[in-house]
Parts: sequence; C-alpha cells; structure tokens
Amino acid sequence: MSPTVVIPAPSSRPGQKAFRAGLITACAGLLVGLDTGLIAEALGFIGTDFHASTRDQEWIVSVLMLGASVGSLGAGTFSARFGRRLVLTAAMVLMFLGAGLCANAMGIAQILVGRLLIGIAIGVCTFTAPLYISETMSGHQRGSMVSTFSMLQSAGILAGYLLGGLLSSGGHWRWMVSMPMLPTALLFAGCFFLPASPSWLIARGEDTKARTVLRALRDTPAEADEEFTCIKNEAAKGRISGLKLLRQQPGFRRSVMLGICLQVMQQLTGINVVMYYTPKILQNAHFGTSGAAWATVLIGVINTIVGIAAIFMVNRWGRRSLLCTSAAIMACSLAVAAGITGLHLSGGIATLCLLGALLSFVGGFGLGAGPLVWTLCSEIQPLEGRDFGVGCSTLANWWADWIVSNTFLSIVSVIGFGQTFAGFALMNVIFIVFTLTFVPETKDVPLETIEANLLSGKKLRNIGE
Repeated sequence: MSPTVVIPAPSSRPGQKAFRAGLITACAGLLVGLDTGLIAEALGFIGTDFHASTRDQEWIVSVLMLGASVGSLGAGTFSARFGRRLVLTAAMVLMFLGAGLCANAMGIAQILVGRLLIGIAIGVCTFTAPLYISETMSGHQRGSMVSTFSMLQSAGILAGYLLGGLLSSGGHWRWMVSMPMLPTALLFAGCFFLPASPSWLIARGEDTKARTVLRALRDTPAEADEEFTCIKNEAAKGRISGLKLLRQQPGFRRSVMLGICLQVMQQLTGINVVMYYTPKILQNAHFGTSGAAWATVLIGVINTIVGIAAIFMVNRWGRRSLLCTSAAIMACSLAVAAGITGLHLSGGIATLCLLGALLSFVGGFGLGAGPLVWTLCSEIQPLEGRDFGVGCSTLANWWADWIVSNTFLSIVSVIGFGQTFAGFALMNVIFIVFTLTFVPETKDVPLETIEANLLSGKKLRNIGE
C-alpha cells in the first residue's frame, strides 16, 4: 500500500491576500483622521504660544486642504505613470517630513509649511487608496473595504482626540503634532507588501503580471480569468487622456460632474466644521477647556462606532438609502444645534442638548455621507478615465473643505453660530434631494456594468441597474 501524500494547505487563501492588501491600503485613512483629531486639540495651544489671531488659526487648519488639493491633482497623473503603490509610498515620506517640521516649529510659518506637506500627502492618500481598493477588491468586497478606509479615518480622529485630551493638561502640542510619525513609518513599510493594481498593469500592457496578481487575489482561477477578460476588453478600447475622453464622451462628463457634486455636498454638510472646531464650539457653550477636550473625545467615539457599523450596512442597505438617511439625521441635528445656539439657551440641559446634537450629527455623517461618497466616486468612473474622474472629485472635496474651514470662524463672528448651523442644515436637505435625483444604486454591481450603462447614455440614477 503506497503511503498517503499530504499536500499542505496554502498559507492563505487568495481572498485573504486581497483582504490584507485592502486593509493595509485602508490604513491610510487612519493617518488622515489622526491629523484632523490632533490639530483640533493642538490649535488652541499653538495659538497661545505663537499669539496667533483668528485668521492665523484658520490658516493653520485650512492650509492642509490647499496641500491636499495639490496632492489630489497630481496623484492621478503620477499614479497612472508610476503605479498606486509607489505613489502611496511617496505620500508616507511627505507626511513624515511634514509632521517633523510641525513638531520642531519655531514659528507659524514653519507650521504652515509642515501642514502643507502633510496636506499634499493626505490628498494623495484620499485619491490613491480608494482607487487602489476599488481596483483590487472583488465586487462584494469593494463597498465594505472602501468603507473601512472611511472608518479608519474616524478611528484616527478618535485617536487624535484621545491623545490630544491626554496631553492637553500640560499643553504639549509638539507631542500632539508629532504623533503621526510612527504610524506613517509603519504604513511606509506596509506599502512594500502590496500587489500592483491589475487594472494599472493591464493599462501598461503587462498582461501576464496582471493575470498573476488577479489569481493571487481572487478565490478561484475562473473568477480571476473572467475579471481579467473584462478589464482587458475595456483597456482594448484604446488609451486616451482624461481630458480628451471628457471632450468626446458625454457619459464621462456626467460621471465626473456627479463625483464633483458628491464631494462638494459632503463638505457642505458641515462635517469638518464640527471635526476641526468642536473644542471652540463647546467652549462657546460654556464648556471648560478640559471638559471641551473630553467631550470632543466622545464625538470621536461616536464617529468610530458608527463608522464600524457602516462597513456592515453599506452592502445590506445600499448606497442611496443610506445617503438619504445620513443627510436627514444631519439636517435634524444641525437644526437643533442652530436653535440652541441661535436662541442663546444656557444651563446644563441646553449644553447637554447641544452636545447630543453634535453627537447625532457626527453619527449621521459616519453612517452614510462619510464612507459612501468616496465609494461612489471610485465606482461611477469608467476605467479609461478613472484616474482623471476620481482626481477631479477628490480635488473638489479638498477645495470645498478649504473654503468651509477657512471661513467658519469668520462667518460665525459675523452672523453667529445659530445662523451658521442653520445654513448647514439646509445644505443637508438639498443633499437628500440631490441624492434622490442623480445618485445611482451600485450595491453589488460590477464596475464593468456601471461603465457600460454610463457610456450607453442611461440616466445617472439608473447606471447601476
């Protein structure tokens, strides 16, 4: 009787390799969120040490968005030429250098330069990470993994708030702004373990490598070969520039405009006003400095918990219903905040109601508008113009973020918190109408199907059918 030959099981299934690659990439969201949380807590101490005016503080916050717009603008060109992995790795280097400059700053000018570098890196990450995830994940994993990127942003914000709260008693803002350096170094190392994007390899004519990568990432060779054929057929249509495709293809013009509008609407919900300026909002409501810091941590906790829940809900509820629910919650929450601050209500109950409204607002954003806008912007663009389309929408996000964050304190000084919150509440109502009118349902729909429907001239809200 011949001995039984036992073939060892592979160390990991292909689906697990895709999951690991997606998770490493999604960790870029952690760095984006960490900076948001830390600067919110450090801003007051920086202002005190360097005698910064209100406008100086607005620029310290918002210069990052200018850098991010530059990063997102260049990320498309560089990721198409050098690949998603290399561009993400370069972003880690910029972020590390920027954090180091801020930690050793001798004045506001050095902080601005450091935050500009961090902004460029963040712009690259917010463009490259969702794009890479959408190109390496299978259809049923795509929504959840891009939502993980958004959830880790929320976790990063919470970590920043926690670290800032712990360090706030001693005013250690230099320690706060240096915190991103360690996770940046770790993600830099993790980038070397990422496979190349199959779509990018096929676009470069490296079909053998693309097929090998797909077989390593998909559960079965048949699934990998089918996806390879779909991507190859799309690439065979001919490589043209995004601008040329924009001129030639009405469907692409519509998808680019939809992506831009989604990102602008996301910022007009008011989310980054709350995330950057929560300590100031709460101090205006008679929270003490320490109380405002720890109440801000509570907002970060809610943001993270809801972000985790969104990962599981995005593929169950679908994009459109979650977006509408999200905007409705935010509109109601901001209406309550507008009433409390506009009527100058005081006392313990009013203060707790204001905090509750902010918590509800952040939870509503994390439920849908946070993760789903990034998911949709990577899903609705055709392969040929995906770099260009996602780049345009990401650039729009950062420009809108810059405008909102660079003017919030100044607007409040003129019209007050109440009317400012009321304006953002109205924007969320408009977001609901926009979603119902234009946004498609893309849950479980292959990217190739979405592209075919778009380019055939279907209405935007129907391209996922």
